[in-house]
Amino acid sequence: MKKQVHIYYSGRVQGIGFRFTAERMAQELGVGGWVKNLSDGRVEVIAEAQEDKLKEFIAQINKTFSQYIQDIDINWQPAMGEFRDFGVKF
Repeated sequence: MKKQVHIYYSGRVQGIGFRFTAERMAQELGVGGWVKNLSDGRVEVIAEAQEDKLKEFIAQINKTFSQYIQDIDINWQPAMGEFRDFGVKF
């Protein structure tokens, strides 16, 4: 079953290649959605895929950026079916 996850990462998560690494990981896993930097220093992610793919995506991000992430706020919801691919928003 497809789900959507809305995540806010905080810590030293900007200026470290977070968005482009997340984009590559999402594309490799077939996850749709987007990632963007927020003006308050956080990074926001909206991702949509099968639940197991989303969990793998989140696990890869958390492992890759573990030394930079201080807090993660995750909200799961039903998929809206609005994403065909994954990209970086500016």
